[in-house]
Amino acid sequence: MRRRRRALLVGCVTAAALVAATATATTAQAATGQAATPPAGTAQALALPAVGAPATPDRDDFYRAPLDRGRGDPGDVLRARRSHVYPTPALLVAAPVRAWQVIYRSTGARDEPTAVSGTVMVPEQPWHGPGPRPVVSYTIGTHGLGDQCAPSYKLASGSEQEFALMSQALQRGWAVAATDYQGLGTPGDHAYAVQVSEGRAALDMARAATRLPGAGLSHDAPVGLWGYSQGGGAAASAAEQAHGYAPDLHTVGVAEGGVPADLRAVARNLDGGVAFGLLAGAAAGYDTAYPGVGVRDLLNAKGRALVAQVRGECVEEMTARNPGHHLAEYSTVRDPLSYPPLVRVLADNRIGGTAPDMPVRLYHAQADELIPLALSRTLRDEYCRRGVRTQYEVIPAAEHLGGAVAGGPPSVSWLADRFAGRPAPSSCG
Repeated sequence: MRRRRRALLVGCVTAAALVAATATATTAQAATGQAATPPAGTAQALALPAVGAPATPDRDDFYRAPLDRGRGDPGDVLRARRSHVYPTPALLVAAPVRAWQVIYRSTGARDEPTAVSGTVMVPEQPWHGPGPRPVVSYTIGTHGLGDQCAPSYKLASGSEQEFALMSQALQRGWAVAATDYQGLGTPGDHAYAVQVSEGRAALDMARAATRLPGAGLSHDAPVGLWGYSQGGGAAASAAEQAHGYAPDLHTVGVAEGGVPADLRAVARNLDGGVAFGLLAGAAAGYDTAYPGVGVRDLLNAKGRALVAQVRGECVEEMTARNPGHHLAEYSTVRDPLSYPPLVRVLADNRIGGTAPDMPVRLYHAQADELIPLALSRTLRDEYCRRGVRTQYEVIPAAEHLGGAVAGGPPSVSWLADRFAGRPAPSSCG
């Protein structure tokens, strides 16, 4: 039971929040099930069944059919189909949104073209606010490394726990675009915890939403970034890269919670702890993103076996792997976190080295057992020194999961003010 509870902490949602989202959705109309016409030049249309549980990505040609990942520009839609979003696995009533599963072009950490999957959700009700309907690029927390853990599949199968958070944005009438990140769902391994590629995937997910035929979203739509835990790092990375990587997006603010700003510090905190399995996932992610670093050479036979095992697992299984163990048990060197090539790529993925050109809402659980609170204070100070308007909140007496749930409603309200063009508050002195 303790292991299961720790896994749910990383999943970033509570049963109460999920029930609330389900109650809201089941009182609304079901989403339509029409098949969309794919964009010109994409692969053939691959229809999703109108009802029933979808196939897992490893059995679904939508994810697996070959495509040219180098075609077009970052954010271009390579493949799309209409989908459904279900709040619960019962699949009784779909959420009141028009939804599409998409595969779009993005860019990996080594600047290579990638194909990333995700979901675009647009509320059924017309947008009556001033200007175009806003878009929230939502970045999920740790789901795992297996393709069956992909949010686009979990949303369609009613098993996406973070829909309880996404629904808070949808209820405002905003579109939500949720990336699966590189290699989660699509062929290849997931570049887990590689914040450079995750940030780009988030920015290109917003681009894909505004370019998706039939979604009715404007290229000039205001875009907000929002994520927690792994998603907090992805959203923060997206904000720091937005000016140089996606200047065409009208990105107005980022709400980032539980940010793993310094991955070496996070790793040292997890080493020997109950969530040690996350470190095996990160080893797999960095081996995928940076094959030249030699992560595999740092692993002994026991370490290679553990990494191979977590590559196919979701968060509940991954976090239950070997609690209380230490990196040294699985490594060919005494301290793999001091291995110079690895230190360099972890530094490349550090949050705080670049000032975002947008307001920031930064929040962290006071008793976070996975990501030390001190990291958020350091990040706040770095942003404030660079003149970034940063609202900082410590959520009292909350552990990691509590920070995700408690931080949701204030983040949505904060984004609403950014979409309305109101001045951003700041906690900087």
